[in-house]
Amino acid sequence: MNLNILLQAADAQAQNPYSFWIMMGLLMVVFYFFMIRPQQKKAKDAKKFRESLQKGARVITIGGIHGKVLEVADTTVLVEVDSNVKLRLEKSAIALDSTQQLNEASAKA
Repeated sequence: MNLNILLQAADAQAQNPYSFWIMMGLLMVVFYFFMIRPQQKKAKDAKKFRESLQKGARVITIGGIHGKVLEVADTTVLVEVDSNVKLRLEKSAIALDSTQQLNEASAKA
């Protein structure tokens, strides 16, 4: 009886040899739309934000330091974190605009 079931399963698989490749293709499409594409969009938005940094913007670094942008160069920004305390950081170290974070927090509440 079990042998008969195994033979029927083997016949069903032998009938459509492309089903494995179809399933793999569908799996790749799902990975693209649910994992790769959103990550690319997030990276693109972050790059656009960093390029649009202006003097006076309040920002938060990826390390969690809050500050105000004093100067913007090609690849760096000068951030004032306290009175007379300034840090020169790479633009890639800027995570987001702190006013944006405050707006998101108030929207959730």
